[in-house]
Amino acid sequence: MLEYNEITEHKYVVFENEPYEVLDSHVFRKQQRKPVNATKMRSMLTGRIVEHSFHVSDKAEEADISKKEVKFLYENKKEFWFCDVKDASNRFKLPELMIGNASKFLKTNTIVDAMVWDDGKSDEGKIIGLKLPIKMDLKVTEAHPAVKGNTAQGGSKMVVLETGAEIQVPMFIKEGDVIRVNTDNGEYTDRVTN
Repeated sequence: MLEYNEITEHKYVVFENEPYEVLDSHVFRKQQRKPVNATKMRSMLTGRIVEHSFHVSDKAEEADISKKEVKFLYENKKEFWFCDVKDASNRFKLPELMIGNASKFLKTNTIVDAMVWDDGKSDEGKIIGLKLPIKMDLKVTEAHPAVKGNTAQGGSKMVVLETGAEIQVPMFIKEGDVIRVNTDNGEYTDRVTN
């Protein structure tokens, strides 16, 4: 059990019988009252964002979340198909809502960590999300050529990656380059040398 002030960012707690990820927390004291931890949390099952204040007497159960390696196979009509790394015949699908922003950076045969919540009801647990590597190398498939004197936008342009994602990159990036992308914020980090 976590005390009210231990419920901090990037922790997973059970709230209203569901696993939630704590996105933001702030412990403060209003005038002469007892301290309060104001949190913003995201449901790992539905994606719903809630704000809740934990008081000094409150405790929260830490969600039992483990990781399991899975391989991304393909995407069809907003359904993302995966298989077990050790057994390719053990296939399953996850909805786009569960994958979230990470869906823009998934490419075929990428191995990612599936987050498994042990709800105590099933032997295997329930997959509630994915954790991609923080940085991934992706190939640029579409890029407009750099035009001399076109630096009014700070010297950046939009390109399309092999996964279909569009991101801002510096002007020197061209079609065919492999770039490194931060999957958390979807931003360009650097060009991978060939």
